[in-house]
Amino acid sequence: MKSIATALSALLLSMPVAAQTPPAADYRQRLPQDEVIYFVLPDRFENGDPTNDRGGLKGGPLATGFDPTHKGFYHGGDLKGLTRRLDYIQALGATAIWLGPIFKNKPVQGAPGKESSGYHGYWITDFTAVDPHLGTEADMRAFVDAAHGRGMKVYMDIIVNHTADVIQYSECREGMPCLYRDRAAYPYQRRGGVRGRAINPGFVCDSVGTASNFAALTDPTYAYTPYVPAAEKTVKVPAWLNDPIYYHNRGDTTFRNESSTMGDFSGLDDIMTENPRVVAGMIDIFGDWIDRFKVDGFRVDTARHVNPEFWQAFVPAMLARAKSNGIPNFHIFGEVSDHDVRPAVLAQHTVVDKFPAVLDFSFRQALVETIAGTRGTDAFEALFAGDALYAKGIDTAAILPTFSGNHDDGRFATFVRRAFPKSSDDEILKRVMLSNAMLLTLRGVPTIYSGDEQGFVGDGGDQDAREDMFASKVAVYNDNHLIGTTKTTATASFGETNPLFRQITDLARLRVTHPALTRGHMLIRARRETPGLFAVSRFDPVSGREVLIAFNTAATPIEQPVQVDTASTAFTTLAGTCAPRAVAPGSVMLSLPAFGYAVCAGAPR
Repeated sequence: MKSIATALSALLLSMPVAAQTPPAADYRQRLPQDEVIYFVLPDRFENGDPTNDRGGLKGGPLATGFDPTHKGFYHGGDLKGLTRRLDYIQALGATAIWLGPIFKNKPVQGAPGKESSGYHGYWITDFTAVDPHLGTEADMRAFVDAAHGRGMKVYMDIIVNHTADVIQYSECREGMPCLYRDRAAYPYQRRGGVRGRAINPGFVCDSVGTASNFAALTDPTYAYTPYVPAAEKTVKVPAWLNDPIYYHNRGDTTFRNESSTMGDFSGLDDIMTENPRVVAGMIDIFGDWIDRFKVDGFRVDTARHVNPEFWQAFVPAMLARAKSNGIPNFHIFGEVSDHDVRPAVLAQHTVVDKFPAVLDFSFRQALVETIAGTRGTDAFEALFAGDALYAKGIDTAAILPTFSGNHDDGRFATFVRRAFPKSSDDEILKRVMLSNAMLLTLRGVPTIYSGDEQGFVGDGGDQDAREDMFASKVAVYNDNHLIGTTKTTATASFGETNPLFRQITDLARLRVTHPALTRGHMLIRARRETPGLFAVSRFDPVSGREVLIAFNTAATPIEQPVQVDTASTAFTTLAGTCAPRAVAPGSVMLSLPAFGYAVCAGAPR
């Protein structure tokens, strides 16, 4: 049986990626770690219907939010365009699509002269509808159905922490920062501070999550005097979201202490997720999206800025709703943004909040500090030692979406260029390819940010990292020097010849055809306190076959022996260059070029 499995694996490796796609009827049975995720902001991907570019609104950019020459406004990408490009995404080797938020957004907000639009999807006004700039409910259904028809999963990006900036405070000028006012100096039972008039009699505190307790919270003027401008009195859907009583109303977060879960994120209206009415309402809202579209998972924005008790109720409700819709492996992963290699910060949200998984920001930081930096490869030892801290240990670590860059912090290539400004284009390319190799072969669920496969190099994070895949009209995008190509973002970026595209395709195919790389236990074989070798073995969960994976983060070649299982006496090269045989029982000689990598399959047991 083992020889048959080996032959089948070799056959699959020789086939085109599209031919390996599991039958559509089987995609629900794949585990989260079986996927290769492709993350896309629909406004920046492809314009399939120019008639919806302005979202049905009239006027200029400040009214419609549409200005394809401005990096902070809508550019015209939509769900029809995304559906039209599914061939491209599948050719890359992706098996799941993380879809940036598609809910109806406030078109434009911001202080005068600093306005931008909700093209990114995180300024929701209607939690029940598709943003007209991106299409219709029918377009969303057509996209999900088309993806499912190809055996591809769809993960929706959802937001619970906040809505668009609609609520204003009388004490602060509209669109300007408003200092956070904490519960000690501004308790719920006094208006405007400890010496203010008594209000909200009978309200105990926000940690008592009963309907009777929150029924006593009727006056929201404990910290500021919130109000809703007349033109926006009923802009939010469902209607209960228009009432300021369901928000914290304490001013802007400092991202520390209590303000982390109670402050307004850059002025966005922070929802009081402690209130049981809010808990029930959000369960209804997002459960309905599962019912209507049968999506396969949720990426949860700003997860760390919501109280744990909310997630303890919300997550089980979503998993139950998914199962009732015939979705057994619904994947929920929260965004816990952090910029250090410290897994404990992430793991606590799987233990306390009960998240099944979180985005692995520590993995991304380890890549930045080693390949886009000078830290030793022991950074990965520190990273993976933390796997034991997650709620289910290595089983949880196996389903953490891993990534090298994103739409908030910036692209990995940007960090490489910034760290090594005098390096040649060839070195920059090799460093980025090394990061891709780690992403697609180590534990976790590899997540590719759209444009990385085309060599995009932004000027920074946030708006500077959200380049168009279709022909861009943004000058600060089009002047970027891309990797692996002489083209610019001024022309469409859906070709399949960039060396990064080809590499990702090959490694994605390798990953999904070798269970050791998706579900296999991982054992560190070598690491250094300086740039250089990092090696691991991963083991097929059924056959026990070893796959040795090695990386060189140094600018000089490496040749040295690495420990392997004594049963692994011969090796087949899956990527890079591998020694055909062990030099001694339990030892194989590795030879890696600068910034090189190798994937070596041991002989079947």
